[in-house]
Amino acid sequence: MTTKTEFKHILVGVDDSEDALLAFQYAIDMAKRRHAELTIVSILESHELSVYEALDKDYIHGERSKLDAHIKTYVKRAMDAGVEKVNALVSEGKPGEVIVKDVIPHANPDVLIIGSIAKKGFKRRFGSQAAYMAKYAPISVLVIR
Repeated sequence: MTTKTEFKHILVGVDDSEDALLAFQYAIDMAKRRHAELTIVSILESHELSVYEALDKDYIHGERSKLDAHIKTYVKRAMDAGVEKVNALVSEGKPGEVIVKDVIPHANPDVLIIGSIAKKGFKRRFGSQAAYMAKYAPISVLVIR
């Protein structure tokens, strides 16, 4: 029987940002130490697309294909580092909502590891994807800075 803190299945969000790369490295280290399964998720953010790009199904398919190929580099890095079982998921939408509402129920991890750079000034008032996930995720969340 596992307890809530054994973390036998780790979910990590990646997006190539510096803080996400730190979270990814932390997740690899934790997965190796605990012989845990690692699921890597990346979200194609729809708000980063222009109106024309969002309406162009070929463009979206191409961006999704690039992200599918790119996440395989994360899988390889985790396996090369010694993680025994690695999965990858790619989805589309607002990262916080998609991870909390879709990915976590689908993947059924014990813990979510995400990166977060502290925002300063005006941007701080809008909150962040990390804050959303920490507040609403039904599992433990580790925020790496």
